Amino acid sequence: MRVFFVAVLLIVAGGAAPLVWIRRAAAMRTLAVTTMALGCLIGGADAAAKLFAPSSVSVTVAFLSRFELAFKLDPLSAFFLMAVFAIGLLAGVYSFHYLETDRHPLRTALHYFLLALLLAAMALVVAADNIIAFALCWELMSLSSLGLVLHDYEQGPNRKAAYLYAVFSHVGVLAILASFALIYDHTGAFGFEAAADLPEKTKIWVFVLAFLGFGSKAGIFPLHIWLPHAHPAAPSHVSALMSGVMLKIGIYGILRLYAVLDWHTPLAGRLVLIAGLISGILGVIYALGQHDLKRLLAYSSMENVGIILMGLGIGMIGVAGAKPIMAVLGFAGALWHVWNHAIFKSLLFMGAGMVVHHTGTRTLDLLGGLARRMPITTAAFGIGALAICAVPPLNGFASEFFIYLGGFSGLALIDTDFGLSIAAIVSLALIGALALAVFSKALGIVFLGEPRSASAAAAHEQGVCMWIPMLALAAACVLIGVFPGLVLPMVLKAVTALGLGYGRIPLVPFADLTAAIARAALLLTAVVALLLALRKWLYRGKPVTTAGTWGCGFTRPTARMQYTGASYADSILTFFRAVAPLGEEHPAIRGRFPDRTYYISHIQDLAERHVGHLVVRPVQRFFDRLRWVQHGDIHMYIGFILIAIVVALVFI
Repeated sequence: MRVFFVAVLLIVAGGAAPLVWIRRAAAMRTLAVTTMALGCLIGGADAAAKLFAPSSVSVTVAFLSRFELAFKLDPLSAFFLMAVFAIGLLAGVYSFHYLETDRHPLRTALHYFLLALLLAAMALVVAADNIIAFALCWELMSLSSLGLVLHDYEQGPNRKAAYLYAVFSHVGVLAILASFALIYDHTGAFGFEAAADLPEKTKIWVFVLAFLGFGSKAGIFPLHIWLPHAHPAAPSHVSALMSGVMLKIGIYGILRLYAVLDWHTPLAGRLVLIAGLISGILGVIYALGQHDLKRLLAYSSMENVGIILMGLGIGMIGVAGAKPIMAVLGFAGALWHVWNHAIFKSLLFMGAGMVVHHTGTRTLDLLGGLARRMPITTAAFGIGALAICAVPPLNGFASEFFIYLGGFSGLALIDTDFGLSIAAIVSLALIGALALAVFSKALGIVFLGEPRSASAAAAHEQGVCMWIPMLALAAACVLIGVFPGLVLPMVLKAVTALGLGYGRIPLVPFADLTAAIARAALLLTAVVALLLALRKWLYRGKPVTTAGTWGCGFTRPTARMQYTGASYADSILTFFRAVAPLGEEHPAIRGRFPDRTYYISHIQDLAERHVGHLVVRPVQRFFDRLRWVQHGDIHMYIGFILIAIVVALVFI
């Protein structure tokens, strides 16, 4: 554990250093990025070693002379830590040039401090081994990420996004603490190890409460409302870190509690699988209807969290139904998709950040024609888009294929579990088809065609520290897709750490499966390379001219004749109008010489429309009524503190 804590302390030191070196912006960013990157490298190497270690390691630290903070690293923790440190390293490097235009040195320094705290908190949450350590680190993770969402606090939508995030973070943490309170009430200890001895009914309540709390952080429907607001508000490397890694800390919480409860009943799997089905389908539908590039990617994160939950649900049902192959395929597919989504979603957010950084807009219908102006970003974003659609030979295919196979294994079950297995298979197919529509829209509207605005026409590509992480992530998408056997042993080691009662899971049957995927991927890659080489050879020595595309009979086509995001998706969204109603705003045209008019359309999120009334507005009204406390009288504040101390002493 010593190396792990050294890595965490280096990351925190890297974030704190800019606070004392504010006047020299470039040196401040260099020091922060270098130190944080070193900490991530050390932590990632240690996590990789711990993943294959024969046993777990643990340490206990005294806290307030009364409590103990316990930390433990086992293969499951190490599996998630590798994603935390890898994406944290690349996000830090990306930030060097992304923040160079920030004219507020103090804000930049504070940003690095909060970024370091977020990385350290996520690593500590994954390593926490008792209630006190987990709760403290979880709250530190929530508060530091809240500060990062508020980076550009001058903008009203960003303040609203931070408010929504704060509400759902703390509603979620209340549910988590309630589940922990039930564990403590029955065991009298802060450790997780005694949770397996809880009564059956208590286990149900503990799991449901924890699932709601962790699900709020993971962005499951209908607790995802903060997600499409917070990701666009945060800087793009923070969006990559939050979507690629922080959402998965919620998944880790669900998995870890499932493992410590030792509660292998069909109810747990059915709950998780149904939540995954709903989140996956609605996430991709809502993504298709977005006009903001980063909101589109945020809803896509909800979709992929749904896919991960589907894998977990299939695995849990397999354990309960004594179907070990189904269980291993489900859990392995889900954990593999945790890594895959961390890679390609971070890549996509960084690509979106490059677009926003050089055009100044996230609106799809103001972009276009960037492929000629930003070729590296276009290629990297294109690879990420194909990977997230599970198109072979990229990395998204293997993890979803495992979940598919787990669903097909469930067809041997009966009654409810048989029906849910069919629903999982059909839903995965539907999500895959809709994801192709979502990312063909994003790729086509943003990068192809002609520029729709002056800012898009003037865009250019620069910032080597922004290119490097994108190219590294794009290479990882290709490498894992073509050679899935490189990742499989790590995934199976993490599944073994869940303690499903199968002992050490054999590698050979699943290695044969990934070997078949690798052969097909290599064949497909060879065919594509051959076609490209053949095209180049056939065109050698021939003149190549550039001309406008067919203008549909118009002699002077303009960018306004191109597809918009709304027109591209309209025919599909019309079919799903019941769950994604269209909101329209357009004033009536009156008079012989009408004034200039406008038309605005947006897809309405059912959860944001209804759950907001049940959660957000009541919380807002409650705190509005407490504004009288903030009256500025220091004597009253001291009185409140004394009252709080007296009440605490009475209870103690």
